Amino acid sequence: MPSAILPGFALGLSLIVAIGAQNAFVLRQGLRRDHVLAVVLTCALSDAVLIAAGVSGMGRLATLAPWFEPAMRYGGAAFLIAYGGRNLLAAVRGGVAMQVAGQGARGRGSVLLTCLALTWLNPHVYLDTVVLIGSVSAQYDDRLGFALGAAAASFAFFFSLGFGARLIAPWLARPGAWRVLDAGLGLVMWGVALRLIVM
Repeated sequence: MPSAILPGFALGLSLIVAIGAQNAFVLRQGLRRDHVLAVVLTCALSDAVLIAAGVSGMGRLATLAPWFEPAMRYGGAAFLIAYGGRNLLAAVRGGVAMQVAGQGARGRGSVLLTCLALTWLNPHVYLDTVVLIGSVSAQYDDRLGFALGAAAASFAFFFSLGFGARLIAPWLARPGAWRVLDAGLGLVMWGVALRLIVM
């Protein structure tokens, strides 16, 4: 096994484990058992594409196009404010959101569009995958191995989060538990949006 795979895996995992809007969405879909495979594949493949872009030298985009970073930052913040508000409203209303098992009311297309927006409109994903992983990979002769390690970390994390979420599903079958979860996820998304605006 090339020596760069393990450092790539370790860095990729350390960057992705932090609680954020995308991870919160994957957790929610996993708990509801709602299009889980499609969601985790979308997240992991998106990361793999961005990691490949970073390792291949596309991390210079922010330097070449100064408007890119603020456009992504404010666009992502606006999306997170709206989506976080939806979660907070669901926490107040309760009802359908408390159903843990079974497909939700939303179709796969709608779920995947939300997943793609949470992934690609988040400027942190570019800083982490394209800029940071791309920069660190330059220290290794085996940049391909480093990229494969980082991408493997994304696959391992998202599949564990999405499919492992059902282990806490019995707790969420209790009345009021989904309200707490929705409120927490909404506040996380608003917190991330605030950090994007003031950074």
